Amino acid sequence: METIILFAPLIGALVCGFGWRIMGEAAAQWTATSLLFLAAFLSWIIFLTFDPFAHENGVYTVQVLRWIESGTLATDWAIRMDRLTAIMLVVITTVSALVHLYSFGYMAHDENFREGESYRPRFFAYLSFFTFAMLMLVTADNLVQMFFGWEGVGLASYLLIGFYFRKPSANAAAIKAFVVNRVGDFGFALGIMAIFFMVDSINFSDIFAAAPELAEQEITFLWTSWNAIELICFLLFVGAMGKSAQLLLHTWLPDAMEGPTPVSALIHAATMVTAGVFLVCRMSPLMEFADWTTNFIVVIGAATAFFAATVGLVQNDIKRVIAYSTCSQLGYMFVAAGVGVYSVAMFHLFTHAFFKAMLFLGAGSVIHGMHHEQDMRNYGGLKDKLPYTFWAMMIGTLAITGVGIPLLYLGFPVGFAGFVSKDAIIESAYAGGTQVAGLAFWMLVIAALFTSFYSWRLMFLTFYGESRGDKHTHEHAHESPRTMLAPLGVLAVGAIFAGMVWYKPFFGDHHAVEDWFGIAKHEKEASLVLPGAAFAATESDDHSEDKGPAPEPGQGAIYMSPDNHVLDDAHHVPTWVKLSPFVAMLIGFFTAFQFYIRRPELPGKLAANQRPLYLFLLNKWYFDEIFDFLFVRPAMWLGRFLWKRGDGNVIDGGINGLAMGIIPFFTRLAGRAQSGYIFTYAFWMVIGIGFLITWMSITGGAE
Repeated sequence: METIILFAPLIGALVCGFGWRIMGEAAAQWTATSLLFLAAFLSWIIFLTFDPFAHENGVYTVQVLRWIESGTLATDWAIRMDRLTAIMLVVITTVSALVHLYSFGYMAHDENFREGESYRPRFFAYLSFFTFAMLMLVTADNLVQMFFGWEGVGLASYLLIGFYFRKPSANAAAIKAFVVNRVGDFGFALGIMAIFFMVDSINFSDIFAAAPELAEQEITFLWTSWNAIELICFLLFVGAMGKSAQLLLHTWLPDAMEGPTPVSALIHAATMVTAGVFLVCRMSPLMEFADWTTNFIVVIGAATAFFAATVGLVQNDIKRVIAYSTCSQLGYMFVAAGVGVYSVAMFHLFTHAFFKAMLFLGAGSVIHGMHHEQDMRNYGGLKDKLPYTFWAMMIGTLAITGVGIPLLYLGFPVGFAGFVSKDAIIESAYAGGTQVAGLAFWMLVIAALFTSFYSWRLMFLTFYGESRGDKHTHEHAHESPRTMLAPLGVLAVGAIFAGMVWYKPFFGDHHAVEDWFGIAKHEKEASLVLPGAAFAATESDDHSEDKGPAPEPGQGAIYMSPDNHVLDDAHHVPTWVKLSPFVAMLIGFFTAFQFYIRRPELPGKLAANQRPLYLFLLNKWYFDEIFDFLFVRPAMWLGRFLWKRGDGNVIDGGINGLAMGIIPFFTRLAGRAQSGYIFTYAFWMVIGIGFLITWMSITGGAE
C-alpha cells in the first residue's frame, strides 16, 4: 500500500509527460488525477488505521531497493512509516488530488497560451511530479533520501511557478524561488555532512540514537569550536527557513504567485512550504538537546508571523494577501516546534492545509469568474454572482481568523479548524516559560489581530459593497464549473471539523497525545512512556504515578525530553491567555467592518495621513530593495568585472595577444629562415655547430 502511494504520482507524471500523444490529453489527465485519488484514498486508510503498538517503537520501514554503498556510507531507499509520515501522506495526497481535479476547470482555456497549444498535459505532469517529490521527502528513512525529495520539490516548484514561460515576471519569480531556496538548501546540505561526519551514518535511527552523545561533543567549523548538536540543528533549520519561507529567506514566496492558482494552493497550502516544519519535527530527537537553536526557531517563527501579517494588511492582489497569510501561519508552526510542542506544530500544519488550500482555490474561482482580474480594488458586490465561491471563502476566513467558542476551551473546543490549532500554539507559546516564548506569545496575538483584519478586508472588498473596476467584467462575472467547486466543498468539511475531531490526539491531555504518537509499554503494570513524545509529570499531574522511565531518543514519531512540560502546562494557562486570540480576532473583524463596510473612505484617509508607514508595508519592509543593494548588485558588479576584466581583458586578451602578436612574430621569423637558398641553410649549420662546440666547452663535455 505504501509503495502504491509513493509511486502513483510518478506514474501519473510519466503518463501525462510522455504518453499523452498516444492516449490523448483528456485520458492522460484523468489517469494522473485518478492515480492521485487512489493515493489519497490509501493514505486515509493508513492515517485512520495506523497502530503504533503493532510496530517496534511505533515505526516500520518498507524497503524499496538497495541504494548507496560507498565506504562506511550504506543506505537503502526505504519508506519510513510512523505517525508523522501518516499525517503528511494525508495532507499531501488529499490536497494534490483536489488540485488536480480543480485544474480541469481552471486550466481549460488559458489565455497565456496560443490556440491549439498543448499545455495541459505538461501542467498535470508537473503537478504529479511535484507530489511524488514531496512524498519522497516525507517518507524518507535517511537524510540523503530526504534531500533527494527536497531538491525534487525545488525543481518542480521552479517549473510550476514559471509555467507561464512567456511572461518575464513568471520567469523572474521562478528563478528567484530557485536561487533563494538554494541558499537554504546549502545549509541543509552542510547539516547532513556534519551529521555524517559525527555519526558516520545518515539513517534516522542511528542519528536519533546518537543525540545524547552529540550534545556533549564539539565540532570545528569556520575556525571555531561549536557544540555539535547546536550547529547541526542550526544548519538543518537554515534549510527549513528557505523551504518554508521564514524571515530573511521569505522573499520568494509572494513572487511565486506568478504561477497558476492551483500551483499556489499546492505549494503554499499543504506541500512545499510545510516541508521545513516537517523537517524540524522529524529531527525533534536532536532539537530537544539544542536549546539555543530552538530559541532561535521561536524568534524567527514569531518574527515571520508578525512581519507577514503586517504586510498582508495593505496588499491588493488577492493571491498575495493569501500568500503572506501562509508565510505568517508557517511562523506559528515554527513557534510551536521551537517551544517543544511538535504535535501542536503538526496539528496546525494539518488543519492549515484544509482552510488555506480552500482559500487559494476560492481565490482562483474568483479570478476565473472575473476573467483573470486579481486586484481586489476592482472587485466588490460578488456575493450574489459567485454564491458557492463566497460561502467557501467565508468558511476559510472563519477558519483562519479563529472563530469558535473560547469558553468551551476549558473542556472541549467548538470552533473552526484554525480556532482550535492556532489557539493551541498561542497557549503553548505562553506556557513556554522563557522570555523568548513570552515575546513570541505577544507577537502571535498581535499577528492574530492582523490576520483577522486582512482576512475580513479580503472578504469585504471582494464580495460586499459596490462593484468597482471594469463594468463589463462585473456584468459577465460567473460561477466556476463543478470541477472547481467540488474540491472547495471537500476542503470546507476539513476547514470546519478537522480541528474539533483531531483535537485530543494532537493537543489533548498528554495521555491522548501519547496514544496517538505511540506508547512503549514496560514490564511494570500501567507504566506508560511515549517513545516519540514523552511528557514529564508535574506535581499537579494526577497521572504522575503512571509514568515509566524516560524514553530513548529516536523511538517513535517525535521526541520530547522528560524536562519538557510545555504541552501539559499549556492546558493550565490563565483564562485571559485562552481568550486573547479570540479577542484579537474580534478587534480585527470590527476594525475591518468599520473600514470597508461602514466608512469605506477611511482606508484612503489613513493611508494618506500615514503615508511613510503605508509605503513601508506596501513595499514589504523593503526587504527586496535591501537584498538587491546588499547581494544582487554586488553579485552583478562582480560578474561584470570578471566578465569584462577577467575573461575579456586577461583571458581573452592574453590568448588573443598570444595568437595575434607573439605567435605571428615567430612564424614570420621561421618563415624567413626557410628562404630556399643553400647559403642560408649553410649559415645556420655553421651557427649551430658553433653553438654546440661552445656549449660542450663550457660544460666540460669535450673532456
